Amino acid sequence: MANAKPSRLPLPSPYEQVALRVQKIINSQTAQKSKSALLFKAEHESADDWAQLLAEIEDTDNVTLAYRDDGGVQLFWIVPQED
Repeated sequence: MANAKPSRLPLPSPYEQVALRVQKIINSQTAQKSKSALLFKAEHESADDWAQLLAEIEDTDNVTLAYRDDGGVQLFWIVPQED
């Protein structure tokens, strides 16, 4: 019987790493309670990845981004009531 090599999952791309980090912030209990999150680009993150992520978030219904003078982005959202 041959030894089976453990399969390795591919590492997330740099963009996926940025998205996962931001997702954790947005899904935090504090952010969910206030329906807002303050986001900052990490130094090691690509400006292009950051811009792409913000553009995708901005295209989401019921979401507003406010760009701050300190480089942060304040994210606000509303949860529409179902009929």
